[in-house]
Amino acid sequence: MSPQSSAHPPLTQEEVLALLAVTRALAAPFDLPTMLQTVTAAARQVLHAQRSSIWLLDKDAGELVLEVSKDLAQIRLAVGVGLVGACARDRVLITVPDCYADPRFNAEVDRQSGFRTQCSMTLPLIDHAGALVGVMQVLNRTDGVFDTEDEPLAAALAAQCAMALSRVRMMAAMVEGERMRQELELARAVQLSTLPAALPTIAGYDMHGIFLPASLTGGDTYDIAQSEQGLLLVLGDATGHGIAPALSVTQMHAMLRMAFSMGADLETAFRKVNDQLAATLADSRFVTAFIGLLDTDSHRLRFLSGGQGPILHFQAATGACLSYKATSFPMGAMPIQTLRPPVVIELAPGDFLCLLTDGIYEYEAQGGEQFGRQRVEQLLAQHCAASAEQMAGLILAAVRAFARGAAQEDDITMLLLKRVA
Repeated sequence: MSPQSSAHPPLTQEEVLALLAVTRALAAPFDLPTMLQTVTAAARQVLHAQRSSIWLLDKDAGELVLEVSKDLAQIRLAVGVGLVGACARDRVLITVPDCYADPRFNAEVDRQSGFRTQCSMTLPLIDHAGALVGVMQVLNRTDGVFDTEDEPLAAALAAQCAMALSRVRMMAAMVEGERMRQELELARAVQLSTLPAALPTIAGYDMHGIFLPASLTGGDTYDIAQSEQGLLLVLGDATGHGIAPALSVTQMHAMLRMAFSMGADLETAFRKVNDQLAATLADSRFVTAFIGLLDTDSHRLRFLSGGQGPILHFQAATGACLSYKATSFPMGAMPIQTLRPPVVIELAPGDFLCLLTDGIYEYEAQGGEQFGRQRVEQLLAQHCAASAEQMAGLILAAVRAFARGAAQEDDITMLLLKRVA
């Protein structure tokens, strides 16, 4: 059964808190052996298992390598062999209540270790880019057998573990060679891999996103993705430049995707991610972020904004451009005590939703003048017949003409959504 099946009940409050605790633990800097020990310990605790193991993919050899086991040295299995190999080959979660009754089960590991496997759950570890990192396996639930009710929690845990393992591998690779150059190049690759590879196709809507970092890595991010709760729209901007802000927005991005994939509503996702960032980010760091959900049937957009603004809504019928401020302080600055209700926008035919980071509004010309909001609003009014991609190009061209050769000092990110007239 797929771990993303919509038939699964939503996670309980306790399970969500347990996952967030794991996310926080995995955010710490680790070497690979320590990270693997942390991952397997988390799997045993969260899924109530007697044993857990991580099999890392050796892509060149086409094999899975057992890296963490209590009583075994390194073991290799070809992809396709056993439950672990089948999981890697098919990239699906496999739950088996009686392993010895399953023809795919390979009992050789039991014979070598002396351990008796009764039931198991085997999960593919897939990173943000969709690449298989390895396989996680948990054995023998302490109070029964694993079933479909365990699968949403296991899938969410596997997603966090895959992200953590990818991060550790990235950091290990950065130590080699030209440290600073590799650090920035790899961070850029990780950051770009979290951006949507392709935008959703939705009748009646046109959308476009663009990310132009000021250096190899940037502190901005954006997302447009379909979810059960609606079309998810995210624009984020972390303080500073370089690898630290890039990892901050990547962390926020991953937690948001996890929260919405588990069925969280807008308010719950915003609060939980904010509070988790407040617990993990350094005191001097935070992320300004717009998070919205669009019902493409009713054309109603509900959003919360942690320090991100202005949010521009161009109304085609009147030619007016409404501007909305942030609904709360930047995400991660402090835990939320009271959350304001989401802002609701009705998108009429021809309307634009325009989300831009400070790199546009605060772009300075040679004399120090900033591009500002008014110029953006004028472009929206003058070129309201343009597509979302064309509008992004017009804004970027206007900024560059205004700058007259002044260097880009801040990341530029744009997310434009238009309801087609």
